[in-house]
Amino acid sequence: MDFFIASAYAQDAASSPNSMLSFLPLIVIFIVFYFLLIRPQTKRAKEHRQLVEKLATGDEVVTNGGVLGKITHVGDSFVTLELAENVKIKLQKQAVASVVPKGTMKSA
Repeated sequence: MDFFIASAYAQDAASSPNSMLSFLPLIVIFIVFYFLLIRPQTKRAKEHRQLVEKLATGDEVVTNGGVLGKITHVGDSFVTLELAENVKIKLQKQAVASVVPKGTMKSA
């Protein structure tokens, strides 16, 4: 009877490394997600934050909605955008998608 108990303990000790190997695919998947999804997203968010901080009067920008305009006033949270002569809108700074080269409005 003692023989069966001893062999049962031996089997438990041998199966311990296999449980550690079962976590390896999960760790590899997390590493892949980090480099393919999380890291690029945080990089884009950082670049957008820097773009919003550097907005200045006279910059020509495109909003998230695709509206092209020229910044006439920059506040803490909002910018005033001139779309055409005497046509101005006020929008959040975060709604600015990109800054375009000066003169883009005239050529559009």
